Amino acid sequence: MEPNAKTRTAILAGLLPLLLVLGLWFGGHPDDLPGFLRDAFVAERQTHVVDEAIERIAHDYYRPVPVGKLSNASIAGVVASLGDRFSHYLSPSEFREFNTPPHFAGIGVSIEPERRGTTVERGGLLIARVFDASPAARAGLQAGDLIVAVDGRRLQGLSEEAAANLIRGKPGTSVELRVRPARRRRASHPPAARSLELIRALISEPVVASEQKTVDGKKLGVVALAGFTEGAHGEVRRAIEHELHAGARGLVLDLRSNGGGLVSEAQLIASIFIAKGTIVTTRGRAQPTQTLLALGDAISSSVPMVVLVDQDTASAAEIVTAALQDHHRATVVGTHTFGKGVFQEEEPLANGGALDITVGEYFTPDGRNLGGGGVKEGAGITPEVKMGRAVDGPLGLSVALRTLAAKVK
Repeated sequence: MEPNAKTRTAILAGLLPLLLVLGLWFGGHPDDLPGFLRDAFVAERQTHVVDEAIERIAHDYYRPVPVGKLSNASIAGVVASLGDRFSHYLSPSEFREFNTPPHFAGIGVSIEPERRGTTVERGGLLIARVFDASPAARAGLQAGDLIVAVDGRRLQGLSEEAAANLIRGKPGTSVELRVRPARRRRASHPPAARSLELIRALISEPVVASEQKTVDGKKLGVVALAGFTEGAHGEVRRAIEHELHAGARGLVLDLRSNGGGLVSEAQLIASIFIAKGTIVTTRGRAQPTQTLLALGDAISSSVPMVVLVDQDTASAAEIVTAALQDHHRATVVGTHTFGKGVFQEEEPLANGGALDITVGEYFTPDGRNLGGGGVKEGAGITPEVKMGRAVDGPLGLSVALRTLAAKVK
């Protein structure tokens, strides 16, 4: 061994006992450490305490509890301590499910919720929307139709969930519906019910429902979006172009009960209607301020628009609504929206789960934050044409269409 190497070895051997003593001392007196070392030391010790608690519970608790379950609960508890209803911990299984596009087997309609109780009181399930290219659309069902019986069983008196479950089933199987068509204006008698046989199919998100209405001799297109999931902008654009090619002279964008989704989809969908300018600005503590702009290729600004919203219009749906309002591109009809001014990001963890936590706030083109400060619920968007709870029924769409017809030259 070289002399220098022998010297270094001897010095290290002499320092080891001293380092051991110092480690023991500072272990019991962390306050005597320099600030940067104290923070690191204390953080590591606190993490060790959590691991120690999980290990002891797994070993000593009176009944067996899987360590994985305890670990998941501890992470969920940390997130819950934030007091943020928008932030969540997703276990590995929940994260896998979260990233799987939702599918359900049915006929492709959404049902207007009952407002007067938990059971079906109208005599049936009232159709709020019929999704494009669905079995219901092919059968000619329309919003406002009432499903009064399924496979010969009357729905009145059943819970909403039980009634809806009768319609659901395996893809490819048939279901017989007894449907009372929506009462049309000037009809002197309620329309007679009819029986229809539909074949159930897999229905996947995103879903867009579109239709054309005529008000005062003017053709108007209605496009309803259920959520801002990946790819939603493509379906919305196709529906918009279809309605315009079919002669629509104005458009209603129906965002009622739309809880939002991806901010990137909000930018893409707003860009269908806004040619240039700011869509939304995001600000976070761990990321730089970012301004998302319109991406071009918008439809003509001469096509008048109305956005229909309710108290459940939130997040990305509020971003689009606010952008259209701030750019004076559309008239907003309905109630105050949900009032969410923050956004979340998924951050995968080593165990296969993920944190879905609030990482920033968003601001409309005019600089508004729609929340109540941080994660509190705010005032949301104030419509130009205000309605009450009736906005969620057929009256809501009727008011939106009359508002739009008045804008059509």
